[in-house]
Amino acid sequence: MNKFFFRIFVSNFQFFLKQMDSKPTKILPAEWAEQSFIQLTWPHANTDWANMLDEVNECFVNIAREIIKHENLLIVCADTDEVEMLLGDVDLSKITFAEMPTNDTWARDHGGITVLEDGKPVIYDFVFNGWGLKFAANYDNLITRKLYTAGIFGDSGHKNCFDFVLEGGSIESDGEGTVLTTAECLLSDNRNHLSEEVVEEKLKAFFGLKQVLWLNYGYLEGDDTDSHVDTLARLCDKSTIAYVRCEDIEDEHFEELKKMKKELRKFKNLEGRYYRLIPLPMADAIYDDGERLPATYANFLIINGAVLVPTYNSPKDEIAKEQLQKAFPDREIVGINCMALVKQHGSLHCVTMQYPAPPSPSEGAE
Repeated sequence: MNKFFFRIFVSNFQFFLKQMDSKPTKILPAEWAEQSFIQLTWPHANTDWANMLDEVNECFVNIAREIIKHENLLIVCADTDEVEMLLGDVDLSKITFAEMPTNDTWARDHGGITVLEDGKPVIYDFVFNGWGLKFAANYDNLITRKLYTAGIFGDSGHKNCFDFVLEGGSIESDGEGTVLTTAECLLSDNRNHLSEEVVEEKLKAFFGLKQVLWLNYGYLEGDDTDSHVDTLARLCDKSTIAYVRCEDIEDEHFEELKKMKKELRKFKNLEGRYYRLIPLPMADAIYDDGERLPATYANFLIINGAVLVPTYNSPKDEIAKEQLQKAFPDREIVGINCMALVKQHGSLHCVTMQYPAPPSPSEGAE
């Protein structure tokens, strides 16, 4: 009898191992991995940008022109002809246009999140609900699946993740199994109503993660995202984090960001080593109708061969660029004036989404 049960146990265990082996290996690529293209979702007259359309169009043109120096660009827009006219004399062969209705421009949060499953890119399509039902997102929530249906993603797969709310700006990946995020956002009301333990389990299942690093402190006044990590602290390589540091004891952010730094100093990467921390200056306070805006230098975009850094007409702009050069010594550091973007409570990283290049056949075989 014991031998009989033992044989059943062995048989079941072997079946379990086969099932485990059949699951795809998942990798959430780091932003510094080679990219196929960047997505911009262009402003138009039926968005919140209506009263400052010329100003924000100029900013988007500057971003687009810098991106196509390095890689291809996808522009989601209401009117292709109108955007082409704005872009002027640029290499349109590097740009793909996709016309469709949109609520707004924050591609980081309504864009697809690329996961490599056994080396093949799969676009994960999570729910975007306007940062916890704060703003309309009925059109933006459909963008990724429409792009997939239109063949924009080529041979990439598409996975419906419509039972989970997740914005790209809320997670930072090192491409090796670590994600950095904030409890304020992922555990906020009107997103998923799940405990930290359950959210972490889901993130690990979605992305094949080995660890999730949770920040419990840090915020920016005027931020509508409930403290997206891309406004506060960014992974620059598997051993380096750039973060916002406030040195003005009179600033309302001083204590929270000090506590955030203490948290960052306790984190270890998967090799068991503490991260090298590179401080970015707290952006000068910018106000609009008496309201402080969430200006931050952490909202930079990594592209092929360069890092695009938001600037705010401040002497601190150069300090931020110098600090980021330490984090990215082999990339060009390029400033983009983002005064227009911050007036709608976002910045450069918020309006972009990168799509990683598929690994080469040799990489996929490893």
